[in-house]
Amino acid sequence: MLTATGLHTFYGASHVLHGVDFSVAPGETVALMGRNGMGKSTLLKSLLGIAPPKRGSVRIGGREVVGMETSAIIRLGLAYVPEGRGMFHNLTVREHLVMAARPGLDGKRDWTFERVLDTFPRLAERLDNLGTHLSGGEQQMLSVGRALMTNPRLLILDEATEGLAPLIRREIWRVIRAVKDTGIATIVVDKNVGVLLDLADRHVILVKGEVVYDGGPDTLKIDSSILERHIGL
Repeated sequence: MLTATGLHTFYGASHVLHGVDFSVAPGETVALMGRNGMGKSTLLKSLLGIAPPKRGSVRIGGREVVGMETSAIIRLGLAYVPEGRGMFHNLTVREHLVMAARPGLDGKRDWTFERVLDTFPRLAERLDNLGTHLSGGEQQMLSVGRALMTNPRLLILDEATEGLAPLIRREIWRVIRAVKDTGIATIVVDKNVGVLLDLADRHVILVKGEVVYDGGPDTLKIDSSILERHIGL
């Protein structure tokens, strides 16, 4: 459903992505891995048009999206949970969710306001609180819930559990697995490699803006030297 080829992305004079190829099949969960500063977030932003590539192609459902506005790309069935969670300082929990609500491309509303609150009961207790007044874990729940309210075909999570307490991390991973079971494709960036190896169908490792591994988890589990060399485990 998403195919990127030959992406070269710059920040000013800094050449960050060097000819990256990347893809996600319908319903597939892809773990995007690598040390800090290797280009993971830049790749996500290139796919979404936030940091447009200078060269290369990004196709969603066969449609070229390089050069399109981010809002138009998102409307093709993508949802983005950014690093830092992206709370609006003047919106309540309820408003964050209602503001994002829309049917999917097929017209279905599988993820409703009620379903999100059933999935994240903590949010139901804080509907009238400002999003910025929630704890870090609650903000991440709200950010994921808000993304699901758009009924996406592809959910993109950048640093899915960074800085969260262990109990909250487990809750977020539970939800990501539940999302995967519904057939929504997912790209996940996170430092918890052990969980990613069990969760994702495919793993892509970036080193200095280049793909050095693209494959299933079995090879990584058998040959630990790949992770030791490229991630430092």
